[in-house]
Amino acid sequence: MLVVVKVGSSTLVDAGGALDRAYIRTLCDQVASLVDEGHRVIVVSSGAAAVGRERLGFTSRPSDIPSLQACAAAGQAALTEAYAEVLASRGIPCAQVLLTRRDVVDREGYLNARNTFSRLLELGAVPVVNENDTVSVAEFAFGDNDMLGAIVSALVGADLYVICSDVEGLFTANPNVDPTASLVERVERVSADISQMAGGAGSSFGTGGMASKLRAARAMIAAGIPTVICKGREADVVRRVVAGEAVGTRFEAPEGSPHGSALKLWIGLAEMPQGSLVLDEGACRAVLDRGASILPVGIIRAEGSFSAGDVVNVLSEQGDLLGRGVTRYSSDEMARVHGLKLDVIARFMPEKDGQPAVHRDELLVF
Repeated sequence: MLVVVKVGSSTLVDAGGALDRAYIRTLCDQVASLVDEGHRVIVVSSGAAAVGRERLGFTSRPSDIPSLQACAAAGQAALTEAYAEVLASRGIPCAQVLLTRRDVVDREGYLNARNTFSRLLELGAVPVVNENDTVSVAEFAFGDNDMLGAIVSALVGADLYVICSDVEGLFTANPNVDPTASLVERVERVSADISQMAGGAGSSFGTGGMASKLRAARAMIAAGIPTVICKGREADVVRRVVAGEAVGTRFEAPEGSPHGSALKLWIGLAEMPQGSLVLDEGACRAVLDRGASILPVGIIRAEGSFSAGDVVNVLSEQGDLLGRGVTRYSSDEMARVHGLKLDVIARFMPEKDGQPAVHRDELLVF
């Protein structure tokens, strides 16, 4: 089994913001045991910026990008050394892999990254992955390692994605506020009701909360990769999840559900959407129920500025994210053709004759 384990900053550091080396040792012991059992493991680790804060003397999380990047630079070496030291004591090599979205947006770069991971795993190494926050502004402003872990999971074709968090899983409400809140043990579709259960980030050391974990889990459902959100500090939790024990919240599509191809997963996960297409009710049903292409006639409006060939979000009129795909029209063109049938469009834009707005082969439906 190929397992991707994501660990958040709030799990990796202690209450004072220092790297919790005792926890890293217990995590690496679990990873080593899984490797000994024949599993392949990739660790996606946050924590560099949190560790760097301690090293550079910050008492709280800085708000400006240069300071955040300085913290990441100062902390990344210490973080990787901590993993490498424990894994080496178990005879397992550790490899640092730093990625930005820029590295995987390009299709060739995406494939190169996949080949690197494959070779490292063949050599018996445990790749430790983090965003290259030292040079990547966009990731700090908008990204999180929950989605990075999802991208890596799709890239390598993982069998299981485990998100080790500071909470036990997804609850029906915030358990710190609502004493009647209960743990949701299984989710087969991230509906609007499920999304509403997510709150904000629970720690000053991390950038992602339950909402970011749900976005990652929704992508993994589309990819056909089971995902478990669990409390990272529970005893032996990663090994228990891999063994099939019911821990935390498990996200998995019903058996027999169709899954996105490698190209669709790259479109939906790695690419940065440049805008949005908002569909009417009929177009939504066609996409969700019949796997149809998106035609201009079913588009209510376009949002943002994009060119033909860019990736865009596909939204319902209520704002639900249905998927992502490659648009064959620019935003300026879409302003002219939305709501029109293809034969009408062909009269004044003959170069678009028969062209859907998004072809189903280039659309990942969440």
